[in-house]
Amino acid sequence: MSGLAIGLDDVRAAAVRLHGVAHHTPVLTSATADAMTGARLYFKPENLQRMGAFKFRGAYNALARLKDADAVPPGVVAFSSGNHAQAVALAGRLLGLETVIVMPSDAPAIKREATRGYGGEIVAYDRYTQDREAIGRDIATRRGLVLIPPFDHPDVMAGQGTATLELIQDVAALPDGGALDMLFVCVGGGGLISGAAVAAKALNPACRVIGVEPEAGDDVRRSLSAGHIVRIDPPRTIADGAQTTAPGHLTFPIIQALVDEVITVPDDALVAAMRFFAGRMKLVVEPTGCLAAAGAFSGQLDVAGKRVGVILSGGNIDLDRFAALVAA
Repeated sequence: MSGLAIGLDDVRAAAVRLHGVAHHTPVLTSATADAMTGARLYFKPENLQRMGAFKFRGAYNALARLKDADAVPPGVVAFSSGNHAQAVALAGRLLGLETVIVMPSDAPAIKREATRGYGGEIVAYDRYTQDREAIGRDIATRRGLVLIPPFDHPDVMAGQGTATLELIQDVAALPDGGALDMLFVCVGGGGLISGAAVAAKALNPACRVIGVEPEAGDDVRRSLSAGHIVRIDPPRTIADGAQTTAPGHLTFPIIQALVDEVITVPDDALVAAMRFFAGRMKLVVEPTGCLAAAGAFSGQLDVAGKRVGVILSGGNIDLDRFAALVAA
């Protein structure tokens, strides 16, 4: 993995920083899901993580590294559709750093309210007409803050990898456990799957790492096919956490090197997965959080007879919106 932005040592170091701060989320299984797929599925429910998503891991790791620096900045600025926003705001509150969050004006209300509740200052923008990165850079320059992007940052990527590190270790320790044959991970900008792939391939090179994107937002799959980063228009999908337009310059080389395949699923498959988790496993999982599971359930890849890890990335969704989707 020489030349890549992070390695297993970075993920392990992040796990040390997060110990006792982030929740060590459990491994969940479902006989119904196993019967549906013919596989043994192991779900990592990061919807049960602090602030409701895996994003807390990367945000806290990145901000904690800043606190260890010789010159600690007054705070940070981030841009996010919601989960990274909440994660940075909470990490900033825990570490005593000011946080300014650039959020799309159509971000789910529950995510905006939680971000403010954690102490974040919100700057709204139009995701379809404005450049959030440019807005973030401008604020960072004017106010002397450090920009912490949602995925294209080594400390963020390493922090996200700790979810897979835990999953692999916990599954191996189960009475019926062992090494994972496959790992399904949602894909937006690539921060989660980069950390996941680094951890999975370092610990078990034979594990197939599968990324899952929304059908309307297949920028990573297009980029892999082209052999270079491809930028698309902001996708219109209910998976708001995966409405990215291109993979990151740091995440894409890791995806190229370590991810075995990227598949896509339609929005109705995300709704079906939401219904499954609510009805059968009593879990509230947001549409983006269902991407990996929808991929595993889709039948696009042969999972029969395999041990399959599935990361449920988050559960932050307005309850009225959740009810409307699962009732439709």
